[in-house]
Amino acid sequence: MRIANRLVSATLAEVAKLIQPGVTTLQLDKKAEEFILDHGATPLFKGYKGFPNALCISVNECVVHGIPGAYQLKNGDIVSVDCGVKKDGYCGDSAYTFEVGEVAPEVKKLLQTTKEALYEGINNAVEGKRIGDVSHSIQVYCESRRYSVVRELVGHGIGRDMHEDPEVPNYGKKRYGALLKNGMCIAIEPMINLGTKNVRFEKDGWTVRTRDGKPSAHFEHTVAIRPGGADILSTFELIDQVLQN
Repeated sequence: MRIANRLVSATLAEVAKLIQPGVTTLQLDKKAEEFILDHGATPLFKGYKGFPNALCISVNECVVHGIPGAYQLKNGDIVSVDCGVKKDGYCGDSAYTFEVGEVAPEVKKLLQTTKEALYEGINNAVEGKRIGDVSHSIQVYCESRRYSVVRELVGHGIGRDMHEDPEVPNYGKKRYGALLKNGMCIAIEPMINLGTKNVRFEKDGWTVRTRDGKPSAHFEHTVAIRPGGADILSTFELIDQVLQN
């Protein structure tokens, strides 16, 4: 699981190198697919229920599941890149929302809060707690800062299959839901909106957008439950190294 998730992280770092105005989302996807295949793995998303690409790429008001295409990134955009791989029979899954050029201050704050909320959730992903403890911590962190939490889409268990039990919502009650046990792996992925929590599903069967057209951010880590705290199997460190250069 760690090997698969580190490869996802490395793939996102490769994508980070390309993100700039004028680049198409399909170019990002092609780079990721080549990188995954070159490392002896397969893109987890491609072909999943008919999804056509290796990455889900969601720009601005697109929450998740955006299909890569001819759209050219513009200065001020935010772009969420969700990547999954399967290597040696195990799955990796992680997502990161990138800034393109100069992004508005209120949008920067949305990204920062969503990323921080992910780690709030991770801090509660401890053996003996419950899914609701993870969910509640994310919800409180974001709503107390006047952001809204998407209800229709959730994190998930992960292992030999991409989506396993239990579901991991980003809202909920403390001490409710599945018991977190040592060795269990879950993907925690806050999807947080600047405006309303309401979303709409596009006719393509995949793309999900905010109903009010305001931006949405998405960050995701796969973690393993441990007695003393979660073991984060994916990493943002490789992405940070690229963005700091």
